[in-house]
Amino acid sequence: MKAMILTSFGGAQSFELCEVPKPVPQAGEVLVRVHATSINPLDYQVRRGDYADLVPLPAITGHDVSGVVEAVGPGVTAFGPGDEVWYTPQIFDGPGSYAEYHVAAESIIGKKPPALSHLEAASLSLVGGTAWEALVVRAALRVGESILIHGGAGGVGHVAIQLAKAIGAKVFTTVREGNFEFAQRMGADVLIDYEKEDYVEAILRETAGHGVDVVFDTIGGNTLARSPDALAQLGRVVSIVDLAQPQNLIQAWGKNASYHFVFTRQNRGKLDELSALIANGQLRPHVGAVYALADIGLAHARLETPNNGLQGKIAIAVVPSSQVDNR
Repeated sequence: MKAMILTSFGGAQSFELCEVPKPVPQAGEVLVRVHATSINPLDYQVRRGDYADLVPLPAITGHDVSGVVEAVGPGVTAFGPGDEVWYTPQIFDGPGSYAEYHVAAESIIGKKPPALSHLEAASLSLVGGTAWEALVVRAALRVGESILIHGGAGGVGHVAIQLAKAIGAKVFTTVREGNFEFAQRMGADVLIDYEKEDYVEAILRETAGHGVDVVFDTIGGNTLARSPDALAQLGRVVSIVDLAQPQNLIQAWGKNASYHFVFTRQNRGKLDELSALIANGQLRPHVGAVYALADIGLAHARLETPNNGLQGKIAIAVVPSSQVDNR
Protein backbone atom coordinates (compact mmCIF):
# COMPACT_ATOMS: atom_id res chain seq x y z
CA MET A 1 0.00 0.00 0.00
CA LYS A 2 1.02 3.63 -0.43
CA ALA A 3 1.65 5.70 2.69
CA MET A 4 3.08 9.09 3.52
CA ILE A 5 6.00 8.37 5.85
CA LEU A 6 7.36 10.94 8.28
CA THR A 7 11.09 10.35 7.87
CA SER A 8 12.37 13.15 10.11
CA PHE A 9 10.96 15.82 12.39
CA GLY A 10 10.86 19.27 10.84
CA GLY A 11 9.11 21.17 8.08
CA ALA A 12 6.26 20.24 5.79
CA GLN A 13 8.73 18.61 3.37
CA SER A 14 9.50 15.87 5.93
CA PHE A 15 7.07 13.36 4.37
CA GLU A 16 7.94 10.77 1.75
CA LEU A 17 5.45 8.75 -0.33
CA CYS A 18 6.44 5.09 0.08
CA GLU A 19 5.19 1.59 -0.63
CA VAL A 20 4.79 -0.38 2.61
CA PRO A 21 3.14 -3.70 3.56
CA LYS A 22 -0.62 -3.66 4.05
CA PRO A 23 -1.47 -4.32 7.72
CA VAL A 24 -3.24 -7.50 8.81
CA PRO A 25 -6.05 -7.31 11.40
CA GLN A 26 -5.50 -9.28 14.59
CA ALA A 27 -8.11 -10.41 17.13
CA GLY A 28 -10.59 -7.63 17.81
CA GLU A 29 -9.26 -5.47 14.97
CA VAL A 30 -10.68 -4.15 11.70
CA LEU A 31 -8.80 -3.49 8.44
CA VAL A 32 -10.12 -0.35 6.75
CA ARG A 33 -9.51 0.88 3.23
CA VAL A 34 -8.98 4.57 3.94
CA HIS A 35 -10.97 6.79 1.59
CA ALA A 36 -10.20 10.08 3.33
CA THR A 37 -8.32 11.63 6.22
CA SER A 38 -7.75 15.25 7.26
CA ILE A 39 -5.25 17.70 8.75
CA ASN A 40 -5.32 18.97 12.34
CA PRO A 41 -2.95 21.16 14.36
CA LEU A 42 -2.01 17.96 16.21
CA ASP A 43 -0.68 16.61 12.90
CA TYR A 44 1.80 19.40 12.30
CA GLN A 45 2.76 19.42 15.97
CA VAL A 46 3.70 15.75 15.65
CA ARG A 47 5.53 16.41 12.37
CA ARG A 48 7.69 19.20 13.73
CA GLY A 49 8.72 17.09 16.74
CA ASP A 50 6.64 18.46 19.61
CA TYR A 51 5.98 14.87 20.75
CA ALA A 52 9.24 13.30 19.55
CA ASP A 53 9.50 11.06 22.61
CA LEU A 54 6.14 9.47 21.76
CA VAL A 55 6.57 9.02 17.99
CA PRO A 56 9.42 6.74 16.87
CA LEU A 57 10.57 7.39 13.30
CA PRO A 58 9.96 6.52 10.55
CA ALA A 59 6.23 6.81 11.20
CA ILE A 60 2.84 6.93 9.52
CA THR A 61 1.00 9.77 11.23
CA GLY A 62 -2.52 11.18 10.86
CA HIS A 63 -5.56 11.20 13.14
CA ASP A 64 -8.76 10.81 11.10
CA VAL A 65 -10.18 7.92 9.08
CA SER A 66 -13.24 7.53 6.93
CA GLY A 67 -13.33 4.42 4.80
CA VAL A 68 -14.68 0.96 4.09
CA VAL A 69 -14.03 -2.24 6.03
CA GLU A 70 -11.97 -4.68 3.96
CA ALA A 71 -11.45 -7.46 6.51
CA VAL A 72 -11.94 -8.19 10.21
CA GLY A 73 -9.91 -10.15 12.73
CA PRO A 74 -11.16 -12.95 14.98
CA GLY A 75 -13.83 -11.93 17.45
CA VAL A 76 -15.08 -8.84 15.61
CA THR A 77 -18.88 -8.79 15.58
CA ALA A 78 -19.95 -5.16 15.04
CA PHE A 79 -18.52 -4.76 11.52
CA GLY A 80 -18.04 -6.71 8.34
CA PRO A 81 -16.48 -6.21 4.91
CA GLY A 82 -18.16 -3.42 2.98
CA ASP A 83 -19.27 -1.40 6.01
CA GLU A 84 -18.56 2.32 5.83
CA VAL A 85 -16.83 3.47 9.03
CA TRP A 86 -15.16 6.49 10.63
CA TYR A 87 -12.93 7.00 13.65
CA THR A 88 -9.84 8.59 15.16
CA PRO A 89 -6.85 6.21 15.44
CA GLN A 90 -5.41 5.76 18.93
CA ILE A 91 -3.17 8.78 19.39
CA PHE A 92 0.52 7.97 19.99
CA ASP A 93 -0.26 4.25 19.79
CA GLY A 94 0.60 2.79 16.39
CA PRO A 95 0.43 3.89 12.75
CA GLY A 96 -1.84 6.75 11.76
CA SER A 97 -4.15 7.47 8.86
CA TYR A 98 -1.87 8.87 6.12
CA ALA A 99 -2.06 5.60 4.20
CA GLU A 100 -4.31 3.57 1.92
CA TYR A 101 -5.13 1.08 4.70
CA HIS A 102 -5.37 1.27 8.48
CA VAL A 103 -6.01 -1.26 11.26
CA ALA A 104 -7.89 -0.24 14.39
CA ALA A 105 -9.55 -1.82 17.41
CA GLU A 106 -13.24 -2.54 16.88
CA SER A 107 -14.07 -0.57 20.06
CA ILE A 108 -13.05 2.83 18.66
CA ILE A 109 -14.78 2.52 15.27
CA GLY A 110 -18.24 3.86 14.41
CA LYS A 111 -20.60 3.43 11.46
CA LYS A 112 -20.09 6.40 9.14
CA PRO A 113 -23.07 8.77 9.13
CA PRO A 114 -24.86 8.14 5.81
CA ALA A 115 -25.47 11.86 5.32
CA LEU A 116 -21.72 12.61 5.18
CA SER A 117 -19.26 11.97 2.39
CA HIS A 118 -15.97 10.30 3.30
CA LEU A 119 -14.26 13.69 3.02
CA GLU A 120 -16.74 15.22 5.46
CA ALA A 121 -16.63 12.31 7.91
CA ALA A 122 -12.82 12.35 7.96
CA SER A 123 -12.98 16.07 8.72
CA LEU A 124 -15.12 15.49 11.81
CA SER A 125 -13.88 12.44 13.72
CA LEU A 126 -11.09 14.07 15.76
CA VAL A 127 -12.47 17.62 16.03
CA GLY A 128 -15.97 16.32 16.73
CA GLY A 129 -14.75 14.01 19.46
CA THR A 130 -12.67 16.83 20.91
CA ALA A 131 -15.60 19.27 20.96
CA TRP A 132 -17.85 16.63 22.55
CA GLU A 133 -15.28 15.83 25.24
CA ALA A 134 -14.75 19.53 25.95
CA LEU A 135 -18.32 20.84 26.01
CA VAL A 136 -20.40 17.83 27.07
CA VAL A 137 -18.09 15.68 29.22
CA ARG A 138 -15.83 18.26 30.85
CA ALA A 139 -17.64 21.63 30.81
CA ALA A 140 -21.08 19.98 31.20
CA LEU A 141 -22.59 22.82 29.16
CA ARG A 142 -26.33 23.05 29.78
CA VAL A 143 -29.37 24.49 28.03
CA GLY A 144 -29.75 28.20 28.71
CA GLU A 145 -26.07 28.75 29.55
CA SER A 146 -23.64 30.90 27.57
CA ILE A 147 -20.27 30.02 26.09
CA LEU A 148 -17.39 31.91 24.49
CA ILE A 149 -15.72 29.80 21.78
CA HIS A 150 -12.36 31.13 20.67
CA GLY A 151 -11.56 30.52 17.01
CA GLY A 152 -15.06 29.82 15.77
CA ALA A 153 -14.02 29.51 12.11
CA GLY A 154 -11.44 26.80 12.78
CA GLY A 155 -11.67 23.03 12.68
CA VAL A 156 -12.71 22.49 16.29
CA GLY A 157 -14.33 25.89 16.66
CA HIS A 158 -16.92 25.59 13.89
CA VAL A 159 -17.99 22.19 15.22
CA ALA A 160 -18.11 23.48 18.81
CA ILE A 161 -20.47 26.28 17.78
CA GLN A 162 -22.90 23.78 16.27
CA LEU A 163 -22.64 21.46 19.27
CA ALA A 164 -23.23 24.30 21.75
CA LYS A 165 -26.33 25.40 19.82
CA ALA A 166 -27.61 21.82 19.75
CA ILE A 167 -27.27 21.77 23.56
CA GLY A 168 -29.26 25.00 23.76
CA ALA A 169 -26.57 27.49 24.79
CA LYS A 170 -26.01 31.08 23.69
CA VAL A 171 -22.79 31.20 21.68
CA PHE A 172 -20.24 34.02 21.57
CA THR A 173 -17.23 33.49 19.31
CA THR A 174 -14.05 35.30 18.33
CA VAL A 175 -13.34 35.40 14.59
CA ARG A 176 -11.91 37.77 12.03
CA GLU A 177 -14.48 40.01 10.36
CA GLY A 178 -14.04 38.09 7.10
CA ASN A 179 -15.38 34.97 8.87
CA PHE A 180 -18.48 36.60 10.39
CA GLU A 181 -20.88 35.18 7.80
CA PHE A 182 -19.40 31.68 8.15
CA ALA A 183 -19.62 31.72 11.96
CA GLN A 184 -23.22 32.93 11.76
CA ARG A 185 -24.07 30.06 9.42
CA MET A 186 -22.60 27.67 12.00
CA GLY A 187 -25.00 29.16 14.55
CA ALA A 188 -23.03 31.77 16.53
CA ASP A 189 -25.21 34.37 18.25
CA VAL A 190 -22.62 37.08 18.97
CA LEU A 191 -19.52 37.69 16.84
CA ILE A 192 -16.39 39.39 18.21
CA ASP A 193 -13.72 40.58 15.79
CA TYR A 194 -10.59 39.81 17.80
CA GLU A 195 -8.49 42.01 15.50
CA LYS A 196 -10.50 45.11 16.36
CA GLU A 197 -11.95 44.54 19.82
CA ASP A 198 -10.88 43.13 23.17
CA TYR A 199 -13.00 40.03 23.75
CA VAL A 200 -13.26 40.54 27.53
CA GLU A 201 -14.68 44.03 27.04
CA ALA A 202 -17.08 42.70 24.39
CA ILE A 203 -18.32 39.87 26.64
CA LEU A 204 -18.88 42.15 29.61
CA ARG A 205 -20.75 44.63 27.41
CA GLU A 206 -22.94 41.96 25.78
CA THR A 207 -23.74 40.24 29.10
CA ALA A 208 -24.27 43.42 31.15
CA GLY A 209 -21.20 42.57 33.22
CA HIS A 210 -22.35 39.05 34.10
CA GLY A 211 -19.87 37.11 31.96
CA VAL A 212 -20.26 33.74 30.25
CA ASP A 213 -20.66 30.36 31.92
CA VAL A 214 -18.01 28.60 29.82
CA VAL A 215 -14.91 29.64 27.88
CA PHE A 216 -13.60 27.17 25.29
CA ASP A 217 -9.95 27.85 24.45
CA THR A 218 -8.69 26.62 21.09
CA ILE A 219 -6.05 29.32 20.55
CA GLY A 220 -3.67 29.38 23.52
CA GLY A 221 -1.58 32.44 24.33
CA ASN A 222 -2.73 34.17 27.52
CA THR A 223 -6.30 32.89 27.23
CA LEU A 224 -6.19 30.90 30.48
CA ALA A 225 -5.12 33.95 32.48
CA ARG A 226 -7.62 36.34 30.85
CA SER A 227 -10.64 34.01 30.78
CA PRO A 228 -11.73 34.67 34.39
CA ASP A 229 -12.28 38.32 33.46
CA ALA A 230 -14.98 37.17 31.03
CA LEU A 231 -16.45 34.43 33.28
CA ALA A 232 -19.53 34.40 35.43
CA GLN A 233 -19.27 33.09 38.99
CA LEU A 234 -18.71 29.31 39.04
CA GLY A 235 -17.72 29.48 35.37
CA ARG A 236 -15.69 26.81 33.60
CA VAL A 237 -12.70 27.11 31.28
CA VAL A 238 -11.90 24.25 28.92
CA SER A 239 -8.67 24.22 26.91
CA ILE A 240 -7.37 21.92 24.20
CA VAL A 241 -4.09 23.85 23.88
CA ASP A 242 -0.74 22.85 25.37
CA LEU A 243 0.16 24.99 28.39
CA ALA A 244 3.34 26.42 26.87
CA GLN A 245 4.17 28.68 29.80
CA PRO A 246 2.89 29.32 33.36
CA GLN A 247 0.00 31.74 33.64
CA ASN A 248 -1.32 33.64 36.66
CA LEU A 249 -4.79 32.31 37.50
CA ILE A 250 -5.41 34.45 40.59
CA GLN A 251 -8.53 35.95 38.98
CA ALA A 252 -9.98 32.46 38.60
CA TRP A 253 -9.95 32.05 42.39
CA GLY A 254 -12.27 35.00 42.86
CA LYS A 255 -14.70 33.59 40.31
CA ASN A 256 -14.65 30.08 41.83
CA ALA A 257 -13.75 28.96 38.32
CA SER A 258 -12.85 25.43 37.30
CA TYR A 259 -10.32 24.58 34.61
CA HIS A 260 -10.36 21.50 32.39
CA PHE A 261 -7.57 20.39 30.06
CA VAL A 262 -8.73 18.06 27.31
CA PHE A 263 -6.82 15.44 25.35
CA THR A 264 -9.56 13.58 23.57
CA ARG A 265 -10.09 9.87 24.18
CA GLN A 266 -11.10 7.46 21.44
CA ASN A 267 -14.34 5.47 21.73
CA ARG A 268 -17.39 4.59 19.66
CA GLY A 269 -19.82 6.28 22.04
CA LYS A 270 -18.83 9.81 21.07
CA LEU A 271 -19.02 8.97 17.37
CA ASP A 272 -22.53 7.59 17.82
CA GLU A 273 -23.61 10.75 19.68
CA LEU A 274 -22.22 12.92 16.88
CA SER A 275 -23.93 10.72 14.29
CA ALA A 276 -27.27 11.35 15.99
CA LEU A 277 -26.76 15.11 15.76
CA ILE A 278 -25.86 14.77 12.08
CA ALA A 279 -28.98 12.70 11.42
CA ASN A 280 -31.05 15.43 13.13
CA GLY A 281 -29.52 18.13 10.94
CA GLN A 282 -27.82 19.82 13.91
CA LEU A 283 -24.22 19.19 12.93
CA ARG A 284 -22.22 19.14 9.71
CA PRO A 285 -18.48 19.65 9.21
CA HIS A 286 -17.27 22.19 6.70
CA VAL A 287 -14.52 21.12 4.30
CA GLY A 288 -12.60 24.21 3.29
CA ALA A 289 -10.05 22.55 1.00
CA VAL A 290 -9.16 19.08 -0.30
CA TYR A 291 -5.70 17.73 -1.13
CA ALA A 292 -4.38 14.41 -2.43
CA LEU A 293 -2.47 11.95 -0.23
CA ALA A 294 0.79 12.76 -2.01
CA ASP A 295 0.30 16.47 -1.24
CA ILE A 296 -0.01 16.18 2.53
CA GLY A 297 3.08 18.37 2.93
CA LEU A 298 1.34 21.16 1.02
CA ALA A 299 -1.74 20.75 3.20
CA HIS A 300 0.37 20.99 6.36
CA ALA A 301 2.07 24.13 5.07
CA ARG A 302 -1.26 25.78 4.31
CA LEU A 303 -2.78 24.99 7.70
CA GLU A 304 0.30 26.40 9.45
CA THR A 305 0.19 29.65 7.47
CA PRO A 306 -1.38 32.53 9.44
CA ASN A 307 -4.49 34.08 7.86
CA ASN A 308 -4.62 31.24 5.33
CA GLY A 309 -8.21 31.95 4.34
CA LEU A 310 -9.40 28.54 5.47
CA GLN A 311 -12.76 27.91 7.05
CA GLY A 312 -13.37 24.57 8.72
CA LYS A 313 -11.06 21.68 7.84
CA ILE A 314 -8.57 20.52 5.19
CA ALA A 315 -9.53 17.04 3.97
CA ILE A 316 -7.22 14.54 2.29
CA ALA A 317 -8.65 12.40 -0.53
CA VAL A 318 -6.77 9.10 -0.15
CA VAL A 319 -8.94 7.50 -2.81
CA PRO A 320 -8.51 9.79 -5.87
CA SER A 321 -11.19 12.45 -5.98
CA SER A 322 -12.23 15.06 -8.51
CA GLN A 323 -12.61 17.46 -5.58
CA VAL A 324 -8.89 17.84 -4.95
CA ASP A 325 -7.95 21.49 -4.53
CA ASN A 326 -4.26 22.40 -4.15
CA ARG A 327 -4.64 26.17 -4.18
